[in-house]
Amino acid sequence: MLHRLKQLAPLAVIAVFMGAIWLLSRELKHYNIHDIRNAITHIPAWRLWAAGGLTVLNYLVLIGYDYLAVRAIQHPLSLGKISLASFTGFVTSYNFGAVLGGTSVRYRLYSAWGLSAVEILQLVIMLGTTYWIGVFALAGIVFVSHPFPIPASLHFPFDNVQPVGYILLTVAACYTSLTLIRTKPINVKGIQLKLPGTGMTLLQLAVSAIDLILVAFIVYTLLAEDISIGYGEFLGIFLMATVTVVLSHVPGGIGVFELVMLTLLASPDSGKILAGLLVFRVIYYLIPLFAAVILLGLHELSLNRGLASRVMQETSRWSTAIAPLILSGCTLLAGAVLLFSGATPIVTARIGSLQQTLPLPLIEVSHFLGSLTGAALLVLARGLQRRLDSAWWLITSLLSVGIAVSLMKGFDFEEAILLSVLLFALLISRKQYYRKGALIHARFSPGWAATILTIVICSIWLGLFAYRHVEYSDELWWAFTIKGDASRFLRGSVGAIAIILLFAISRLVAAHKPRTLPPTPAELDAVKQLVLSSPQTSTQLALLGDKSLLFNDRQTACIMYGVQKRSWISLGDPIGADTERGELIWQFRELVDRYDGWPVFYQVKPENLSLYLDQGLTILKLGEEARVPLDSFDLQGGKRRKLRQAINHCETEQCEYSLIPRDGVPKILGELKQISDAWLQAKEISEKGFSLGYFDETYLKQFPIAIVRQQGRIIAFANVLEGTGKDELSADLMRHIPEAPPGVMEYLFVELLLWGRQQGYQWFNFGMAPLSGIENRPLSPVWNRTANLIFRYGDHFYGFEGLRSYKEKFDPVWTPKYLASPGGMALPQILSDVVAIIAKNQSNSNRT
Repeated sequence: MLHRLKQLAPLAVIAVFMGAIWLLSRELKHYNIHDIRNAITHIPAWRLWAAGGLTVLNYLVLIGYDYLAVRAIQHPLSLGKISLASFTGFVTSYNFGAVLGGTSVRYRLYSAWGLSAVEILQLVIMLGTTYWIGVFALAGIVFVSHPFPIPASLHFPFDNVQPVGYILLTVAACYTSLTLIRTKPINVKGIQLKLPGTGMTLLQLAVSAIDLILVAFIVYTLLAEDISIGYGEFLGIFLMATVTVVLSHVPGGIGVFELVMLTLLASPDSGKILAGLLVFRVIYYLIPLFAAVILLGLHELSLNRGLASRVMQETSRWSTAIAPLILSGCTLLAGAVLLFSGATPIVTARIGSLQQTLPLPLIEVSHFLGSLTGAALLVLARGLQRRLDSAWWLITSLLSVGIAVSLMKGFDFEEAILLSVLLFALLISRKQYYRKGALIHARFSPGWAATILTIVICSIWLGLFAYRHVEYSDELWWAFTIKGDASRFLRGSVGAIAIILLFAISRLVAAHKPRTLPPTPAELDAVKQLVLSSPQTSTQLALLGDKSLLFNDRQTACIMYGVQKRSWISLGDPIGADTERGELIWQFRELVDRYDGWPVFYQVKPENLSLYLDQGLTILKLGEEARVPLDSFDLQGGKRRKLRQAINHCETEQCEYSLIPRDGVPKILGELKQISDAWLQAKEISEKGFSLGYFDETYLKQFPIAIVRQQGRIIAFANVLEGTGKDELSADLMRHIPEAPPGVMEYLFVELLLWGRQQGYQWFNFGMAPLSGIENRPLSPVWNRTANLIFRYGDHFYGFEGLRSYKEKFDPVWTPKYLASPGGMALPQILSDVVAIIAKNQSNSNRT
């Protein structure tokens, strides 16, 4: 039910937006596009400069939100990094809302700087708390001290906002009181949220209040000549509009903010009010956004020229993390600019020069191409976020076209400059877009789809508003004149809609993979070829046949995975070519997103962590893998005394080791089955699966089997996994009869390791010791402390510490293994799903 509501949420946002622009049309029924343009040009220059200066000051104040949040979680992050996260976070949040938003950018930056998922979650909650407590407190004071009337058309139970002010002040007072009397953290689904102290609460109120007062004063500076109320009452109206925008979830609050301001200000000159609000959007939203783009471009340029010092190398980490996010959002914005330009008339002052310089057919074609280019940029922007090489090529080409047609359709040099800045940033950051993949398969979240639809609807409304004085007739479609702006708008809108519909239809008819299916014989043959070329023995678990397989287009890489509830769990890193892994992980992520699942990568290696961080996933250490270097393994010295004792005891008990080749395995499967059943019965456990082998004749026939005989009878066995190039040797299914002599498995392993060294293998992989090697310090994350506690004191139930001690006998090299997942409050359920998918044997049926 909750999933369905989430899917319907974007439709509600679109409905709110359409309602807002319909009401806005009624407010502006006596105005046209030329009135608003004239009003913009008549805003005094000093007011523009004042608004710009106040904007700079406000963005400095905004740093306080992140600074307080970072200090609240007691993380020693530098002020420079906090400032960067604040600026980019607020810029993207203000311009793109929930599509990209400040949370995504902040997550990329703070995770790259070492903050855990839990710390980032606490930080984001602190940011929201600071904002809302300031809104409640400031709005409460303003509504009580400077109440303004509520329009009767809204049918509120009271005439003015003073009662609302008392309610808001009560909420703010309750929060402040709670911080005074409660010292224990609040538990929210396993996440400990510590309330700030009195001093921090007062700082929260101060930062948020100063921020809101400054932003309101920026708008007031631009509108002061056209309104008759004082700043105190205006501040209350601004706060009401701001809260409405946040609650509406419309990207950037487009239409909603303007509607609330026009309604509550009730000015006789709504056209001038709208003009001032549009200028505010340019100064406060767009200019900082393009400043961020220019900074990214200059940073990449300095790196490419070899000027990077230690500082530049450090900053390249954040550039890599956020550049695709910001540039994809800017591409979305560039598409909107081209569509909005195509929906509005040519500037009157430029018509004469345009007519004398360019032929009419070129103007008409340029206008139509501009609308098509804008629509194409909207649907391709998602590819930049995925770092697709094909998206980069298409978008840079389209931006070049957009620059040319902007100049040829109306000498729109303003648009050409904006598009040029974006093109410059994309050209400089070319190395960020390296993934191969089909654009047609790029998944659009409901938020992305809603944003694209919102932009198209806004463009159409803008055209209808601009040409409301033009009477519709069929002849408009075929009218080609220098002043035929309405005709060009109609043709351009149809072309833009056609582009988006063609893209949507192509996605609908594209084949979608089923949720999860057992591997086909052809897929097993294909993955076997990848396994045979892999030096890692863990990849051979794909041959169990209990996991679904996801291949790239060329079948040069594969992910093996299973599904447990919402968790789509990949076992290890992708198998196959290193160059294909990044794109395949994206492909898996998008498959999971189609079903509203959680992408989980279980037991991944440290050298591949950047691939998962790039997905915005949280990294969690699971434990450490034991690998024994075979070139130095022998039975000499005091460390090997217990191993020598085990061998001597087994030889005294007339035990004998041998290795059965693959072609000899079918003959002994009956005996091995009896041993396996007896072992399971003695341990009182059932077969596992997924990351652990189970007894399956088809699976076991593919490997040599190491066995131990006692007086001719097989009493213990293990299948032997051999990595390509003799890099690694391992054993998967290891079992013995209950009455076997003590130390029989040590005997088997020692003989197998000595055989591996003789054959030239470099390593023997003993697998992972869960929860081992995780640091336990006073300031360690909750997971570290919990894992360490289970490791030390949960041995009776789990055997974790005993498992590590057993492997320590062979003096291995320990390598960390990680879990990559969405983390946060989903983490407990994800860990439970991992345990469940391993515990449930899948030999007879694949999970669907």
